[in-house]
Amino acid sequence: MSDENAAPADTAATADTTATVEPPARSLGGVKVVGILGILAGILLIVVGIVAWVAVSTQLAAENITVPDDAVAFQGQQVTGPVTAYIQADIINHHALSASDGQTYAELDQDDPVRATVMNASFLRASLFTSVVAFGVSAFAMAMGILSIMFGWALHRLASAPVVVRRSRLAE
Repeated sequence: MSDENAAPADTAATADTTATVEPPARSLGGVKVVGILGILAGILLIVVGIVAWVAVSTQLAAENITVPDDAVAFQGQQVTGPVTAYIQADIINHHALSASDGQTYAELDQDDPVRATVMNASFLRASLFTSVVAFGVSAFAMAMGILSIMFGWALHRLASAPVVVRRSRLAE
């Protein structure tokens, strides 16, 4: 068998590999700035989310709404959070449907005296559901803030890392 037909030698075994640390080919200052902006935006989102959560919770507490004893959960507790607001809206709906023999506001005759009660119940439920949505938006803002901080930190750290260049030379 001649050398021309021989299988090529394993390049990893015959290669001389050197690794050097070099500065990046381009400036990464912009990436660092984007990372820092991401961190700052994340902090702002968390602060705004907390402020909104506290504001909605404080406003609900100021209304002195207590979950009635016939609710499915949290009986006797004050409505101050998303779960108690949802439970309160549910029991209001139950009471309104009981008072109207299962009919909604739109199904009742215009001269039905129960219609005003069902209308008020509908408005109260809408307000409570709005607070539930506000709690959700606050939680979402805080979660996006955490994610923004994580991405900002990762970008900043990657832009600060040295570049390792591996060069291979074939052995002679």
